[in-house]
Amino acid sequence: MKLQELDDSLQALKDKVISVDKTTDKRIYLTCESEKSFGICKFLYEDLGCRFVIATGIDSDNYFEILYHFAYDELGCVITVKSLVRDKNNPSVDSLANLLPAASWIEREVHDELGIEFKGHPDMRRLILADDWPEGVYPLRKERKK
Repeated sequence: MKLQELDDSLQALKDKVISVDKTTDKRIYLTCESEKSFGICKFLYEDLGCRFVIATGIDSDNYFEILYHFAYDELGCVITVKSLVRDKNNPSVDSLANLLPAASWIEREVHDELGIEFKGHPDMRRLILADDWPEGVYPLRKERKK
């Protein structure tokens, strides 16, 4: 597949994304509301044959972001789904773990560090924080609860 064909394939997502930003021919960002991220990731994985690499959680000023990074090896590019989790009081997003088992551990890590709930995750036990770590305290949140 050529880059133009990839761009054309991504048009199937136009009603699910807020924006498509192509910073270079090798880097594409798809920004969406959190409710749409599972469907977009599923499309990238199942329809385009992208490989899940990792996810990243970020505490932005007004919302959380979950960045799902996929490699499109055929063209050597990375496609990132930037999922905006707007409810900072009860942040949640659908888990990718049942679709992509490789997402299981990173979702647990993001849950530990930012307190984002991954709905439908098969095993949300703590991964990196100590068992006696205080409930409701998330080390990567900008405004930590005391």
